[in-house]
Amino acid sequence: MLDSCLTPELVVEITMQPVRRHGVDAAIYFSDIVIPLKLAGLDVDIKPGVGPVLEHPVRTQEAADALHHIDADAFAPITTAVDMLVKELGSTPLIGFGGAPFTLASYLIEGGPSKDLPHSREMMRNQPELWAQILNWCADITAQFISAQVVAGASALQVFDSWAGRLSPEEYETFAKPYSERLFSQLALLVDKDGVPVPRVHFGVGTEPLLESMHGVGATVMGIDSQTDLARASALFHDKVPLQGNISTELLTANWETLAEHIDAVIASGANAPGHVVNLGHGVPPETDPDVLTRITEYIHRTTT
Repeated sequence: MLDSCLTPELVVEITMQPVRRHGVDAAIYFSDIVIPLKLAGLDVDIKPGVGPVLEHPVRTQEAADALHHIDADAFAPITTAVDMLVKELGSTPLIGFGGAPFTLASYLIEGGPSKDLPHSREMMRNQPELWAQILNWCADITAQFISAQVVAGASALQVFDSWAGRLSPEEYETFAKPYSERLFSQLALLVDKDGVPVPRVHFGVGTEPLLESMHGVGATVMGIDSQTDLARASALFHDKVPLQGNISTELLTANWETLAEHIDAVIASGANAPGHVVNLGHGVPPETDPDVLTRITEYIHRTTT
């Protein structure tokens, strides 16, 4: 799977499929948040049914000292794919993306997906300097990764902190936020072809208690998962921050009347935000009927224009 993320022709085809089939208003660049690890020379792969795994997790000072930034030439497949996509998409925007330092570092330290993050938590508490070194590195290589996409033509960017919801607000402030700030401070320098700073979306799962802190790292748009009411999220930001979200993926197999009522509720819930990008509250489940996604897109276009 990771090899396909570095094959421009495949990236273009997979990125374009939702645009062609469903008529969505923007394309999101096909890749994986662990691609920067692969480009940095680590032995990371995607194990079917599991997710990203590393044969040699980074848990020691020696291993951390061996980490290096990515050579600019390594981004050639990415910039080539983005250039091809921008030409094919025309006026349809392309959204670049990457993983937040906490989530990326957790994969790096745990060696794969982990519910409780035992090795990460041990390092946070007992080796804070090593933790900081690894998180800073993750912030910098993700900045390289996303910057390559935007410089090549992506119109916006999104940072996924998939595992941040496993932290308490206090833990997030200490062990994750400083490194997301480091990442977003670099992303804030990115501009589009007209010299305008690109929108910076920040998204996490189960992160309602963290939303204000996550916005505070430098995001300009907040992605909201389906566990959080959009009106409540907007109120946290005094109705001054655009939102993205948050149709429940659990209802994609419901009857159409139930799903349509839910979509109406999502649109109404986001009405107070200064902008609302309607999308799913999480990734598309594999068993989802593609025709349902097309119908959702058509329904939203019809009811919001």
